[in-house]
Amino acid sequence: MRVLTVNPGSSSLKVSLLDADDTVLARDSGPSRETGPMAAGMPHPDAIGVRFVHGGTDFTTPVRIDAKVAERLHELADLAPLHQPASLRALQEVTSALPDVPVVACFDTAFHATLPPAAATYALPAGWRERYGLRRYGFHGLSFSYATRRAGEMLGAAPSRMVICHLGAGASLCAVADGRSIDTTMGFTPLEGLVMASRAGSIDPGIPLWLIRHGVPPDEVNRALERESGLRGLAGTGDMRRIRELAEERDVTALAALDVYHHRLRACAAAMTASLGGLDTLVFTGGIGEHDPSVRMRLAEDLAYLGVSIDPGRNTSVDGDGDLTSGGAPVRTLVITAREDLEIAAGVRRALNSG
Repeated sequence: MRVLTVNPGSSSLKVSLLDADDTVLARDSGPSRETGPMAAGMPHPDAIGVRFVHGGTDFTTPVRIDAKVAERLHELADLAPLHQPASLRALQEVTSALPDVPVVACFDTAFHATLPPAAATYALPAGWRERYGLRRYGFHGLSFSYATRRAGEMLGAAPSRMVICHLGAGASLCAVADGRSIDTTMGFTPLEGLVMASRAGSIDPGIPLWLIRHGVPPDEVNRALERESGLRGLAGTGDMRRIRELAEERDVTALAALDVYHHRLRACAAAMTASLGGLDTLVFTGGIGEHDPSVRMRLAEDLAYLGVSIDPGRNTSVDGDGDLTSGGAPVRTLVITAREDLEIAAGVRRALNSG
């Protein structure tokens, strides 16, 4: 089965056409607002898989899209305003261009369906939780699922206690115990957790309430938290490469932004290890996780007390998947290239073959 995978992210759109053996036949990428290239010049697929960030409690496995499913996906859009609308636009385009090809939705929230109640439950009134579905869903599940499988291949067996760091424009961590998600840093929406490119991450919930009571319109508060906060709010840019350049020039604002970024990253990573009861393997993936050796080294140094130690030479020279572990370190540290396209294609085949 030849599968076209469509992966709209918060800052990019990635499209791949995979053969039955997962060979990449064609690939394209560009800014998230540009959906035009997705079918141009590519061979005709047998099926299409579209990444959707939020599946709510409705969708915990890949599902073939029909009118009823599409309607529910639209209803979930306000829970992931940077992502879900882009996925819906991509869905509209591929169904218009390829109306006879089955389309399957694959969900980032699905990997976290195994979260235990203690990790998934907010301490909110029961009526709210039941009426509005207020709970922690978690995101980046397609990336975490692939990284979990790939780590097992690289190490010869699935690690018992693994923290995966998906670090990019959007960023989150996942505690994986024996292949299952048991804790993660994102929650009801992709706003919670780490400092990201333009998203604030976790803040005192009293802050937006205070701003609204003092006259800031709710839509403006939402837009600021989603698009004008995070590294952009701290340093004027959400581009980690540019912040790194400014920091090397001893720019005070950039240095302070990195301190805030790493303070949250260190604290959240330690929290994930607490949920696991220890740490066997640390994994970096995503644009920053794969390509920024300084971020990897700083977190490794911050977690040295847990047994994390990486080889400086391996850290700076790694290209693609690699093992960065220093000799004798009890915790293995890996870099794994994000391959959400493989996870989407696998989900498409499961959904259509089971139907």
